[in-house]
Amino acid sequence: MLYIVYGAQTGFLDLLRPLAAGAGRTLRMPWPLLEPSAPLRSLAGALETFADLAVTHTRPPFGISSVAVGNGEVAVTEEVAAETDFAALLHFRKDLDLPQPKVLLVAPMSGHFSTLLRATAKTMLADHDVYVTDWYNFRDVPLDAGPFDFGSYVDHVIGFLRAMGPGSHVVAVCQPCVAVLVAAALMAEEGDEAQPHSMTLMAGPIDARINPTKVNEMAAKWPISWFERNLITRVPCGLDGAGRRVYPGFLQLAAFMSMNIERHIRSFGDMAEARAAGDHTKVEVLRTFYEEYFAVMDLPAEFYLETVQTVFQDHALPRGKLEIRGRRVRPEAIRRTALLTVEGERDDICGLGQTLAAQDLCSGLRQYKKWHHVQPGAGHYGVFSGRRWQNEVYPKLREFIEMAG
Repeated sequence: MLYIVYGAQTGFLDLLRPLAAGAGRTLRMPWPLLEPSAPLRSLAGALETFADLAVTHTRPPFGISSVAVGNGEVAVTEEVAAETDFAALLHFRKDLDLPQPKVLLVAPMSGHFSTLLRATAKTMLADHDVYVTDWYNFRDVPLDAGPFDFGSYVDHVIGFLRAMGPGSHVVAVCQPCVAVLVAAALMAEEGDEAQPHSMTLMAGPIDARINPTKVNEMAAKWPISWFERNLITRVPCGLDGAGRRVYPGFLQLAAFMSMNIERHIRSFGDMAEARAAGDHTKVEVLRTFYEEYFAVMDLPAEFYLETVQTVFQDHALPRGKLEIRGRRVRPEAIRRTALLTVEGERDDICGLGQTLAAQDLCSGLRQYKKWHHVQPGAGHYGVFSGRRWQNEVYPKLREFIEMAG
């Protein structure tokens, strides 16, 4: 039913968008003896902005064709280093003979595609050999590929680290911090040769009981049966994943937007005003952001429900109760993997202290292998994208990876 209602609404809006775009262009045309007035330009800007703001379900391109290394520009080629039914290990191969540390950048599976980390990857490419977990949209994954739960996510992190080989580093952003810590603990306990040399956890809910945010409160407000009854639906016929139970990406987008609706309304207004004023630079900045923000992917129901219950309701990892495939997770087993935790001072999604909790859980690590950084003035996204990420957070991360060797 959720998909039927969404499809009807989307179909109606998609019919209106070309009309709005055409009307906007018409209002801008120089008519004989008549220059477009300010009100007409504003209306044109509003119509064109509406035409641009469409939800899509396909991953946008990373678009990283080159990167500055030293004093020169180096070509970058995307390659699939490993693949499963659910994800690809995407390698940004550089035309460079200089060996650089291999880094697995683990993207969230939270309704947006891995391109959410485009800026993170591009910044890191100057000094590192970067790989990214490129999760597929589960509405496009055939039902016969089987289920995908929290343990499957952990299996993918371990499998991709093994594919990269010994000596790699791992960086997790937001939601996958828990799964990456779990993967590192399991690999450490097994003495896995591919266990990472370093692990960076950025703005992730290791212990969501600390400084709970609105996101944490909403996740704990209802029993898991409420989430399953109200937020889970089946992919409709006509899509490759028909019949698969999913948490639709459009619902997650609506939830994210509702948290900061005033800010988004202001941004839409700014975009319309910039179009009216002919400020193409500002329009492009806002358009690029919302093109990424409105590209949504469906999550597998079993993974979503298990994550809500395990991470946000039961707090199983910090309480020492988390089990994967019948094995209890023991972060204290980590002894070789250096740890960096990063938090944003103004993060309203993952509160201060939630990621820091990993430091205490990894009690088997010597103190010199544990680093922590709080970024002043940064919100959630500012930890891994934007000016503060590039100028202040990244230098700390680069130094940490270099120290870990």
